[in-house]
Amino acid sequence: MSRSLALLFVVSSLGVACSRAAAPSGNAESTSVTLTASDVAEARVASVTDGVSISGALEPSQTVVLKSQVNAIVRAVHADRGSRVRRGEVLVEFDAQGLRGQAAGAKAAIAAADANLALASQRYESAQRLNAAGGISALDLRIAEAGRKVAEAQAAAARAQGATTSESESKATIASPIDGVVSDRAIEPGEAAREGGVLLTVVETRTLELRAQVGVDEAMRVKPGAAVLFTLDAAPGETFHGRVTRVDPRADPATRQVGIASTLPNPDRRIVAGQFAHGRVLTAAPAPQVVVPVTAVSDSAGHATLFVIENGRLTRRAIVLGVHDDALGLVGVRSGLKVGERVLAVPVLGAAEGLAVKMATDAQQPRAGTPPEKAR
Repeated sequence: MSRSLALLFVVSSLGVACSRAAAPSGNAESTSVTLTASDVAEARVASVTDGVSISGALEPSQTVVLKSQVNAIVRAVHADRGSRVRRGEVLVEFDAQGLRGQAAGAKAAIAAADANLALASQRYESAQRLNAAGGISALDLRIAEAGRKVAEAQAAAARAQGATTSESESKATIASPIDGVVSDRAIEPGEAAREGGVLLTVVETRTLELRAQVGVDEAMRVKPGAAVLFTLDAAPGETFHGRVTRVDPRADPATRQVGIASTLPNPDRRIVAGQFAHGRVLTAAPAPQVVVPVTAVSDSAGHATLFVIENGRLTRRAIVLGVHDDALGLVGVRSGLKVGERVLAVPVLGAAEGLAVKMATDAQQPRAGTPPEKAR
């Protein structure tokens, strides 16, 4: 009896072992992945626009730092941060009585020199008439002429001195050289200003400028005057229009990048300078192309591929890319794909050549990118 039970146990064990060894061959179907509608996109025709992406801080088109040109005490400051000022408007006054006194003295010296010149000129004219009539000698005439020349030289020297003192007097006040807004104030009345010290900063924000760096190949596609579409994090959903104003003529030797400057009109000063902006330089007119989402394409070393869903399986296919429209999140496909073909729109974990694809139903509600499972 025990011998029979032992034999039965051995036979059973062999049967189990054979069953486990056969399982792989009996379930040799390929794995599959379950996708949702958002994981799949259909190639379609759409108008896309070629462009070059730029980004950076929006800075005022003009920034002027006003500095003191004299060592003096500040008597008055007529503007504060946020004050709008006009060109030529006096913003800072210094207590510089000495400079004003020198200017007044110079004006008086000019008046005296002019009066002396007028008198010397009259004497010379009289001497000419008397000499012609024989009333005075030639020597007296030359003395009168010399007196007039001396008076002319004195008048010229007085005017030169007057110009110098007038320029010094003008340094007793600081006026704005542009229309703009005061962005910084570094001085208060009663403080001592040093020559070369910063007093105020005035900016012009009715036009903002974005300076960006792009690659040489991208810079060659950008021309001054090209339209730029701006978006701001502070104004989601809005698009602002500007223009390229300058493309640097040479690349930076260190970075091999080319500088591009573009301007954004801001007539109502609604946009605050200094905030970060994203821009897109339009380098061509919109053109219809076969397009797919940018996320569907894998571009490595200039070789672009994507997964096409054919007969319920993923097939990797090489394509030739066209226009990238970052604003729409689309990329054109010049060849390798036809309108209506379905592609894998987003990267999916485990996606590979020949992988079977199942579309999820509403009841299943799987997560996008679900790892491949064994097909049943």
